[in-house]
Amino acid sequence: MHITPRRVLKILLQKGILDKEKAERIEFESLKNDIPIAEYLFKNTTIDKKDILASLSDLMKVPYVDIATSALDPQALGFVSELIARKYVIIPVRYDAQNETVTIATTDPFDISVSDFLERKTGKKIVLALGYRDDIKKTIDLAYSQSLTPEVKEALKEVQVMELIKEPESSGAVIKEAPISKIVNTILEFAVKSRASDIHIEPEQNKTRVRYRIDGILHDKLTLPLGIHNAIVSRIKILSEMKIDERRIPQDGRFYFRLGEEEDDLRISTLPTVNGEKVVLRLLKKTGGLPSLSELGLRGTPLKSLEEAILKPYGIVLVTGPTGSGKTTTLYSILSILNKPSVNIITLEDPVEYQIPGVNQVQINPQAGLTFSTGLRSILRQDPNIVLVGEIRDKETTQLTIQASLTGHLVFSTLHTSDAATAIPRLIDLGGEPFLIASVLNASLAQRIVRRICNYCKMTYEPPEEVQKNIKLILGDLLSKPYLEGRPIQLVKGEGCDECEHTGYLGRIATFEVLKITPSINTMILKQATSREIEEQAKKEGLITMVQDGYLKALDGITTIEEILRVTEI
Repeated sequence: MHITPRRVLKILLQKGILDKEKAERIEFESLKNDIPIAEYLFKNTTIDKKDILASLSDLMKVPYVDIATSALDPQALGFVSELIARKYVIIPVRYDAQNETVTIATTDPFDISVSDFLERKTGKKIVLALGYRDDIKKTIDLAYSQSLTPEVKEALKEVQVMELIKEPESSGAVIKEAPISKIVNTILEFAVKSRASDIHIEPEQNKTRVRYRIDGILHDKLTLPLGIHNAIVSRIKILSEMKIDERRIPQDGRFYFRLGEEEDDLRISTLPTVNGEKVVLRLLKKTGGLPSLSELGLRGTPLKSLEEAILKPYGIVLVTGPTGSGKTTTLYSILSILNKPSVNIITLEDPVEYQIPGVNQVQINPQAGLTFSTGLRSILRQDPNIVLVGEIRDKETTQLTIQASLTGHLVFSTLHTSDAATAIPRLIDLGGEPFLIASVLNASLAQRIVRRICNYCKMTYEPPEEVQKNIKLILGDLLSKPYLEGRPIQLVKGEGCDECEHTGYLGRIATFEVLKITPSINTMILKQATSREIEEQAKKEGLITMVQDGYLKALDGITTIEEILRVTEI
């Protein structure tokens, strides 16, 4: 089907994706360089691939699929060999068992000879969907070589042979069979190899989706037939010692998983949904030790301010940030520095994420009456030097924490606030007296986690003028002299490679701000100043904000401006 540039661009104009001026420029460049419009849009513009595919799909009246964001379906892949996939540049995307239909991504959805050949070969109905050639080729390499899919594919064949596709009985005999164990093991092994922090196993209307959180971002990696969902959930429940026959209420459990030299502690949570039980597995590494403060991303003035605060004999140090911002890891790293035979460290946590030798760690249990407040009362009778309270949630815990620091203990805790300065008004809201907070607060630290640029495919570039102006505005005097004198700013980004799965990022690091409690800040606490006023005063005294710390890391080629803006929501 011949597609003229004007027809494609008209759809993009109607959808508000392009303006008229840009559309005319793209049409001119495409015709001038004799490049097909679809290829030009994919390779020479920043328009989202999904928008381009959707527009082409509208024009051609065929379905489309964005391969880059689609999970691999082992059942679908089983119908087409690697040789055929490479020969015709196609990739099976999903299999609908009910209608016996295989959806296949291709660059030419009108190729009847390919669909006829595949229907004869597979004995299934074939639906050809439009896909982007480069993504199809990339996915062929990934799908037929990656350890996740071929092993699951083989296990699924065994499942079908043994008729395990039916819902398992509560006896647990069926789910112990090798194929289901093999699928669960493969899912776990892939998580360890890909450095995932969480695995989501989610039942949908007619399939089960497996997603991995890698470097803080969820990625679709696998789809499984819904028929084996309960068997997989039951296998995980057996490993984590949960009740197999209880599917109406959420459950929690844990178990250990070893792959080679690496051992992981897995925390399991199940949740009943309308389609079945969703399972989330959190992986916590038991090997490799805790990172140092500098490895986490603390450096320069913030690191010095925090070290001064944690070396005081008593007082409170608060770590703030949303869920998943790395607060617990930072606190554990601090405790590992302070952990000596001469001090007694006791923690009160929900849950205990890492076990630190030499530290007395307590798991709270509200059902048994062990809460942060009741546990803190008991802890203070255990002659501690250093106390970690997992989170300050209520008035009683706030007052007990302040009391503990007043009686000569060094107390660490967390709060859910957006920045370091907001922690102070939040403590007052929770029932802390301003004059007591002023006398015991050593420091307030806020943090976010950003992805690191992949070292294997990093490249330097000069950002647009408006980005350079923004960097200079945010950093001000923190910029080095050459930049202040007008030298163009150079930034780094990842082009995308096999090592980073073409994301441009590999690994993570935190961006911090450390609010040091100086005499002037103390005076402001007593006057119950707003967080904005406290932050402004702290900036005059040398506070490097989270955004500034992130921008400095971007200038050093560690992360990108886009990542900083993503996590700090500026």
